[in-house]
Amino acid sequence: MTKRKEFETVILEVEDGIATVTLNRPEKMNAFTGQMMLDIIAAFDETDADDDVKAVIVTGAGDRAFCAGADLSQGGKTFDYEARQAGGKEAGHATQEDLQRDGGGRCTLRMYESLKPIIGAINGAAVGIGATMQLPMDVRIASDNARFGFVFSRRGITPEACSSYFLPRLVGISQALDWCYSGRVFNAQEALDGGLIKAVYPQAELMSAARAWCREIIDNTAPVSVALTRQMMWQMLGADHPMEAHIIDSRAIFERGRTGDAKEGVTSFLEKRKPEYPEKVSDGIAPHYPFYPERKFRWPEKAE
Repeated sequence: MTKRKEFETVILEVEDGIATVTLNRPEKMNAFTGQMMLDIIAAFDETDADDDVKAVIVTGAGDRAFCAGADLSQGGKTFDYEARQAGGKEAGHATQEDLQRDGGGRCTLRMYESLKPIIGAINGAAVGIGATMQLPMDVRIASDNARFGFVFSRRGITPEACSSYFLPRLVGISQALDWCYSGRVFNAQEALDGGLIKAVYPQAELMSAARAWCREIIDNTAPVSVALTRQMMWQMLGADHPMEAHIIDSRAIFERGRTGDAKEGVTSFLEKRKPEYPEKVSDGIAPHYPFYPERKFRWPEKAE
């Protein structure tokens, strides 16, 4: 693999069209910090900008944990960001808005905006932000020793990382509340049965399975079509009427139908050969994308 930009808490490597983002604090079970938030966001900036990258795997260093949650080294003030600032500014919390914004949410919003498909290879403990970070990944697979936990109620806080949006949409409201109310840690089989993950593999086979999923996409599909499909599917989860999807679908297929990719897709199929799609994600995925104005963060007040 070829290492790309250097980061403090993650490793970004690219090989044969697949980027691997590895959370890299194995001595701390890859516990999440403000610096890791910044590094994850920057890594996805890199993968989106690189046309050599066709798919992204996210995993953890070592064989004990994907991400064991927030770094708790600050003790009782771990989640009191204003109190922590008294000891000096920390990475990811430089401004008042940074203090107010949930760092996990900033990560998952960046993944939500990704133009490349994402698979989570969950290789051990995944609790707190280690569980919620996975939710905007397109597919999640896990090793047989993986453990999951939406443990927030057991730490006196609430779910974060936009999980109140993502989790019920992925697994249903009843299952989401069961896991979040109790805060219990559960095994990979329960995660599979509950729809959180797609499959369970022996630890030694996990990354091979993740790469196989990526290869199926890379070897057969048009990168711009995949990027546009990803955004259409995720963004339409919040649509208030199917007409919204019809509008977006209609413009997308109208625009894509006259591209070199569409011509190549049909011609290669008829000629029974492997396609070679000419369009690049970096050139833009559609004239009408983004579909909606950028959503800005605001500090909520009590509704009147």
